[in-house]
Amino acid sequence: MDPKDLEAEIHPLKNEDGKLHENLGSQLKKEENLKGTPQQSRLSRCRTAAFFLSLFICLLVVFVISFIVPCPDRLALQGMWRIDYNTAVTYDFLATKDINRDKVQDVLFLYKNTSGSNNFNQSCTDEGFASPCSFVAAVSGANGSILWERPAAQDGGLVLCDAAQPRDSGAAPTCIFVGRAGSFIAVNTSTGETLWRQPSSFRRNTSILSPLLQVPDLDADGAPDLLVLTQEEKEVSSYLYSGSTGHQIGHRGSLSVDKTSGFLLYVTRTGAHYILLPCASSLCGHSVKDIYEKVTGKDSPLKRDPSWEDMLNATKHGLFLHSPGAISHLMNVPGNGGEDLLLVGSEACMLLDGQELAPRWTFGVAQVLRKPTLGHYKPDTLAVVIENGTGVDRQILLLDLSTGAVLWSLALPGLPGHPPSASLPTADHRSAFFFWGLHELVGANQTEPRDSQHSLYMFHPTLPGVLLELANISANIMAFQVALFEPGRHAAYILLTGPGSADAPGLVSMAKHKVQDLILSSRVVHLTEGVLDSDQAIRDRLSRLRYRSET
Repeated sequence: MDPKDLEAEIHPLKNEDGKLHENLGSQLKKEENLKGTPQQSRLSRCRTAAFFLSLFICLLVVFVISFIVPCPDRLALQGMWRIDYNTAVTYDFLATKDINRDKVQDVLFLYKNTSGSNNFNQSCTDEGFASPCSFVAAVSGANGSILWERPAAQDGGLVLCDAAQPRDSGAAPTCIFVGRAGSFIAVNTSTGETLWRQPSSFRRNTSILSPLLQVPDLDADGAPDLLVLTQEEKEVSSYLYSGSTGHQIGHRGSLSVDKTSGFLLYVTRTGAHYILLPCASSLCGHSVKDIYEKVTGKDSPLKRDPSWEDMLNATKHGLFLHSPGAISHLMNVPGNGGEDLLLVGSEACMLLDGQELAPRWTFGVAQVLRKPTLGHYKPDTLAVVIENGTGVDRQILLLDLSTGAVLWSLALPGLPGHPPSASLPTADHRSAFFFWGLHELVGANQTEPRDSQHSLYMFHPTLPGVLLELANISANIMAFQVALFEPGRHAAYILLTGPGSADAPGLVSMAKHKVQDLILSSRVVHLTEGVLDSDQAIRDRLSRLRYRSET
């Protein structure tokens, strides 16, 4: 017999007592669990109720705020607008900036309505001008409405915008207008109000040379100052003016140059400021520090560059170097470790080292009438657009800025009055390029200029065998610019047309055209054979381009 069975027969009551104790223990545990379960269930229900209550309160607050403080309406941008002035003349000036702070670029331009009427009540006599006079107009980039307009000069002149005011003044950026008759006016670009006005100190029969130059603060008032170069008979003179008040600094200075054009302000790697001037077939230079000290007799906090001073002292009349042919254009361009200098002459285009002024590369050209344009042919690699030749011999060349190698070329006949080329950065770190040429382009090596219309073409490096003809313009073009009016896709070109002579007033038009809209209705020009995509597929592809601001 099994020992367990034997034990059960000997002690039957012992086993029953053990089972009884086990049953009682399990029953007590069940009762305790039953007592604890309602408490846990109530706690869980309270947590759930609190969560949904807080969620409801948050949603209620969001909905209440959304009705009390509604989201601002998105500004509706018109793809195209146009403003016309009858019996008027205009000038070669366009500027874009956000004037009314709606995050859309607005447009500034100059015109003179010879009928003496304008859209605002302010008259020429209010600013001391005889009627008619030149007005500056600020136009909304969103819809073409006039934000403000006011008299700016007697008969056109030069303009310098984004001129800074003293740091503690809190003033908005300004535009300074220097009239041909010598008037100086600084205007608040947000309101059109006069910040200061000064008479000029120019001599009679003086021509003001372009551009106006903004130089570092010389009179210690916290604002950059203004350097104006003038042509007086056979002498180029310099005038310094305070950027905050318009008062002349010192007296007239002479640069010992017979004539010049296309000069620029250049900053060396050591931080010294120099004025570079084309002098026939040479490059001349003057230190801004020297100019200030000569006209005032005072010391200047500005620097001189020792290596540049050695180059100037080694030659006569402030010559830096001799160039191949007459110099027509000078440009600051990005380089390794600082800026370099692009020099365009009548026989060659040269890239000069920004410090040593030694040639990095030279490219032979026939005749370059327009200032070169920078852009990106390859991602994040700068290229320069050169318009080489005139008439039916004109070529568009895209050169690698670092090596001078030809990246792309196109025979594109043009008229002398065509505006310079333009570029706009795209989101793929390349650029869209815009060229003016004769209508109509048939192929890469064949043209049929059937009329004298200006045709605007667009090129993107991802499609090197294709051009888009965006527009045909028969009016006389005074100024042209491509700008990003709103971040993303709202790129547009602005065009100012008017009479070619101030003595023959006519229709003046200021117009904006959205590039994306023009692409969808453009004509596709095939430069090479073997393009597999259809014309519509090419339009659709380029219309999806996104644009970015200049860095």
